[in-house]
This record gives sequence, structure tokens and C-alpha cells, in this order.
Amino acid sequence: MPLTLASLAHHTSLRLTALAAGERLGAQVRWVHTSELEDPAPYLEGGELLLTTGLKLDTADTGAVAAYVRRLAAAGVVGLGFGVGVGHDEVPRALVEAAQEAGLPLLEVPRATPFIAISKAVSAAVAADRYQAVTAGFEAQRELTRAALAPDGTAALLARLAAHLNGWAALYDASGAVLAAAPEWAGRRAARLGGEIDRLRAVPAPASAAVAGPAGSEDRVELQSLGTGRRPRGFLAVGTEERLDTSARYVVHAAVALLTLSLEQSRALVAAQGRLSAALLRMLLAGETEHARATAGPLYGTLLDAPVRMLVAEAGGSAAGAQAPLGSEAPQGVEAPGLPEALALLAERTEAAAVRAAEPVLVVTEGERLIVLAAEGAAALTVAADLAGAEEGVAVGVSAPVDPADAPTARGQAERALAVARRRGVNLVEHGEVGVGSVVPLLADDAVRAFAEGLLRPLREHDATSRGDLVASLAAWLARHGQWDAAAADLGVHRHTLRYRMRRVEEILGRSLDDPDVRMELWLALKTEQ
Repeated sequence: MPLTLASLAHHTSLRLTALAAGERLGAQVRWVHTSELEDPAPYLEGGELLLTTGLKLDTADTGAVAAYVRRLAAAGVVGLGFGVGVGHDEVPRALVEAAQEAGLPLLEVPRATPFIAISKAVSAAVAADRYQAVTAGFEAQRELTRAALAPDGTAALLARLAAHLNGWAALYDASGAVLAAAPEWAGRRAARLGGEIDRLRAVPAPASAAVAGPAGSEDRVELQSLGTGRRPRGFLAVGTEERLDTSARYVVHAAVALLTLSLEQSRALVAAQGRLSAALLRMLLAGETEHARATAGPLYGTLLDAPVRMLVAEAGGSAAGAQAPLGSEAPQGVEAPGLPEALALLAERTEAAAVRAAEPVLVVTEGERLIVLAAEGAAALTVAADLAGAEEGVAVGVSAPVDPADAPTARGQAERALAVARRRGVNLVEHGEVGVGSVVPLLADDAVRAFAEGLLRPLREHDATSRGDLVASLAAWLARHGQWDAAAADLGVHRHTLRYRMRRVEEILGRSLDDPDVRMELWLALKTEQ
């Protein structure tokens, strides 16, 4: 129990008497300090009981006495003990009045009570309080450990933690989704702290933050990241009406340790499941569907018994590099160290969505790419597509629904959709969108531009040094599908002039305009340079 001025005043061996602000004797005493300085404030931290005999205090100057008391109150002193029988036979009246006005409790210390006795009493009480806090913390740790070993360990641990704190507790996964909360009503309150969780995620673990509770609550909330690596593996939030005391902090630290241990122990299982997911994907892409079904077993449920869709994500968006050959990288688990931050977060949130919806899903990394295979209409796939579509610096391609036996087809569709997303400079393209719109934006590639420039260069060099606008004439003729009169009218020249120019185009390029492939290449080259 914290030491207060009241408990000191009631200490029979100290025989202290309250002379001013007796209504504030409930203030907690953190320490005791003795000083005869006129201004001891610079040497105080707050929460002290200050002892003095007033040797250097000009008690005849009421203004000086009042200023002295105000300085003590501003420094956070919780009480002033004045020793009589040394410099003063009784406590000066001016000091009593100033203390009463400032609301600073004033205790008279009799000559028979040495200051050291008060110091010893405070020290003993503080030590006893800390010992009690440590003892309570150890007992709470034992209770939390027993709860963690229960069948539903996480829920039981959170329930015991909330009971110890007389508040609430919530556990989040690495993506910031609420996994469990106690009491049950706390889940809604915890879900409103997503922004604070996102800010804490940006800080290397372990990290903590104290924040105001969600709007409409009077809570003080403390957040703790969980995990031993740089990336947090989860988060713990505790909400209480009052600031956590020493004993409560022991309880919270014990919960953090237990939850971190649980998460780290499950890391090996997660890695093993990641390797199994990668193996299943390799089997499907190799056409070994029945082997994949046999290997998946009950762990992946009915994932391979219904139409699936494949999502391929790559960091870098439209600035990403060239498309990797299919199967050029061996699939790995999502713990792959080379996975960019944005894709790692996408993987975590996709898996979290699958867990919440109780849906089987394959989440695999391939080099610096993320591959997701999920049933058509699965919540995890929807979440993955939504997040990827909103994530800066990520390009995503999604296949059409296919039978699991057609996984190679799905992979090709997703890869082509990803290539279109990169070329268009957008985040997300589904396979069904690939054939929608113009093919021209797909030509925005350095290699295509180089081809167009090389193909048209002889014509542009001719136009720069000779009469006859061959490039414009060619564009008009192609736009009019080879109709001489219409194209000549567009150019404002005679059709014979246009015929002459087209013969010059054929002579300069060494290619016949009667060849539809040549006309197509020239048209696309002209469109590319627009």
C-alpha cells in the first residue's frame, strides 16, 4: 500500500502534528528530503516530504515565507515538515498561513523526533510497498502462466490480465487485427485503435506507447509490441482508468513475456506451414494435382476441391523490373528475408483474414514476389486484392477462377495481368480486364519505343532534308485504310502526290505496304511515338 502523509501523521513513534491543509494528507509520499536552503526546488523531483528547521527562512517577512511555500508547491513537494526546538520554538504563524493558502500540508516535527527517524520510516514504507508490488507481480505471473497453459491459453491469459488490472486487454496479430479481447466487450474498443497500432508497427520491436483511449472512453491505454525480431509479431493493448502502478506493470510485463514466448514458439510452426504451402504450389504448377491433394490433407481443407484464383504481387508498381520467367525461383515461406516490407505486410494481413474466416489459403513468396492461392470468393483473396490495390508501390495481377488442376493456367493469367498493371502504372489488374481497352498503352516500353524509333528514322531523316512529308502522309494513309482520295483530302494534296509519297516510303524502308504485317508495324510505331 503506498505511503501517504496521513500514515506518517498517524505513526505513533513520530508524533507529527498537521497544522495546515489537513484535507490533503492523502497525498502519496515518494521520498523524504532535508534542506535548509531558501530555494531547494532545483534539487527536488516532486513527490517528496521536505524537512526543514527554517534556519535560513526569514519568518518575519511574510512575503518571503509565502514565496518559499509557493516554490515548494510548484516543485511538486507533497508536504513540509517543520522541526521545532532548534531555530524556532514553534512553527511560525506566517508559515502556517502561507501553507494553508497554497494547499501545502504542513506537519510539525517535535524536538524529540529526529529527522532521521522520519527518513527511516519513509524508507521502510517505500521498501515494503515495492516488496509487496514485486510479490504481487510474482503471484500474478504464476497465475498468468497457469492461464497460458490452459487449452485456450491466450483467451485465459487475457482474462486474468484484465482482472488483475481492473480494466481490459486485447491481443492483435502482426497486421493489427484483433485476435482476442477480455472482457468480450473490449473487442470493439480495441478495434478502434488501428491507427495507433500502425504507428507502433513502424518502430522496431520491442516498443511501447501510452495513448488516450478511443473516443467516448475514459481509458488510459498502453500498447506493447510483441516479438524478438525487428518486425513485431503482434501487439498487446491494456486499458485502465488509472495510471498503471508498479505492481500493475509487473503484471503487464509478465503478460508480454508469455505472449512473446508463445508467438516465438509458433514461429517454427508457421515456417513449416510456409514450406508446405510452397511445396503444394510447386506440385500444382507441375501438374501433380492429386499428389497436392494428398499432401494438403485436412490442413488445407477443401481448398483444392473447388475453383481457385491466383494472385501474384510484386513490389515496385509500374517501376518494377522485367517479368521473371515462370518457375524461375523456388517458392519459399512468407518468412523469406528478401520480401519487401509492403509485401510482407500484405502476406500477414491476407493470412490473418484467412484465419478469421476459417478459410484455407496458400501464401507463398517467390524471390521478391508474393503468390496467393485461394478459393474463388474467399475473404482472404478479397482482402488481399483490396489491400494490394490500395498499397503504394505494389503491382498485382489476379487470375480468373480455374480448376486447381489448371494452376499453371492461373499462374500465366496472373503473370500477364501483373505485366499489364506494371505497364499501365496501376496497382491491380484482374485477368478479365486485360482484354479491355486499347492495346496502345501496353506499348509503353523502352524496347518498343526503340523499335518504333528505328523503324521510322529513315522516313524522318528524309523529311528533315527533302520535300514531301512522308511520315504525316503515311499516318494519314494508314488512318484511312489505304483510301487514296480520303487520305489525300486530309493532307490537302492530290492523290497522285500521295501515291508518289507512298512509293518513296516503300523505297526508303525496303518494305511493301501491301503486306498487312508491315502496315500493322508501321501503325503501331506511329502510335507509340505519339
